[in-house]
Amino acid sequence: MICEIKYNMKILTEHIDVQGIETIDVFRKHGGYAAVEKALKKMTPDEVTEEVKKSGIRGRGGAGFPMGMKWSFLAKPEGVPRYLVCNADESEPGTFKDHYLMMKSPHTLIEGMIVSSYALGANTSYIYIRGELMYVATILEKAIQEARDKGFLGKNILGSGYDLDLHVQLGGGAYICGEETALLESLEGKRGNPRNKPPFPAVKGGLWQCPTVVNNVESIATTAWIVNNGGDEYAKIGIGRSTGTKLISASGHIRKPGVYEIPLGITVEDFIYADEWCGGIRDGHKLKAVVAGGSSVPILPAELILKTTNGENRLMTYESLSDGGFATGTMLGSGGFVVMDETTCIVHNTLTFGRFYHHESCGQCSPCREGTGWMDKVLYRIEHGQGRQEDIDLLVDVAKKIEGNTICPLGDAAAWPVAAAIRHFRDEFEWHINHNLKIC
Repeated sequence: MICEIKYNMKILTEHIDVQGIETIDVFRKHGGYAAVEKALKKMTPDEVTEEVKKSGIRGRGGAGFPMGMKWSFLAKPEGVPRYLVCNADESEPGTFKDHYLMMKSPHTLIEGMIVSSYALGANTSYIYIRGELMYVATILEKAIQEARDKGFLGKNILGSGYDLDLHVQLGGGAYICGEETALLESLEGKRGNPRNKPPFPAVKGGLWQCPTVVNNVESIATTAWIVNNGGDEYAKIGIGRSTGTKLISASGHIRKPGVYEIPLGITVEDFIYADEWCGGIRDGHKLKAVVAGGSSVPILPAELILKTTNGENRLMTYESLSDGGFATGTMLGSGGFVVMDETTCIVHNTLTFGRFYHHESCGQCSPCREGTGWMDKVLYRIEHGQGRQEDIDLLVDVAKKIEGNTICPLGDAAAWPVAAAIRHFRDEFEWHINHNLKIC
């Protein structure tokens, strides 16, 4: 698939700064809910799904799995309800783009929920939002009521015979509930522990053991544009298998932190230094390292985040960022793009991430429960002047024993940042140990 990079293309944020866009009347003046009318009046559910497949959009929550393919896995047994659940838990450190979209333009998500629910044959759908975002949940509830009052939710929507109830559910503030099966457990009122798979949610292991699709906020919100403009048009944006646009949460030592909607395929260098995006490193400093996709992805030093091993420009795509595997690459992940200049202590940063994953482990799997605790303790020891040279290899060994040995990816998310930090910045860990003091 050959795509073109349309640098000024905006799908989700084109009208996000319009005054009053959070209200349904202003949202409709800018084309809002046209996708609902088109889908329900002119398209079958299978036709909507086919457009999503054509678009090539991949899940924007981190895994990057093709969204249309995920929808096609949904079982449709006779007489059994199906559900769509929006994962708005967004707990990944460094990621805040879903929060921003829901707060500024809630109807963008609600329109996507209606279109997606129709395609999947779901008559009850949920937006599961992390508990700390109570004020965003209030914004969503108000927008849902507006949509209901205008006839876009409830019974017989727009006379189509299709019914949909949409609910907002607050989570308990646990990172683990960002994992789809733990989210479903929590939504059912139970402790948010991940489930063994199979059965997969789309087949039988979903909400109340019914077929269920769980998608990210950004993924679902994009479906309205795809219905309006066609999957083929969406596939023309981006490059290769990385089609469309992506919301990026940019933070750290940059001149212009914030949320940016970029066409996939721009260079990492352009994203960091161009005035229309991050605007470069803060004055007087230089780039040291980047965490490109949220705290769970491997950190890369400046020379590897800007260029691949064969000297080509690194691109903001799933494929280019992962080029070389974890030895020299990373992941686009959830789009939590954290930039660090030369003042950053990598040991301190790794300890911060390690402590987070230790705290957030649900404790269900021994490698994660024990391993994250060991890494936290060893990193603390190194950072506070009590480290030993063998601690560095001990951390690598513990990370290897966690990776791939847990029910959900939290174990991997804890292991990868530690292993990558040591792989690329081992000298800093050695310096801490040799000087036997805390410098951060």
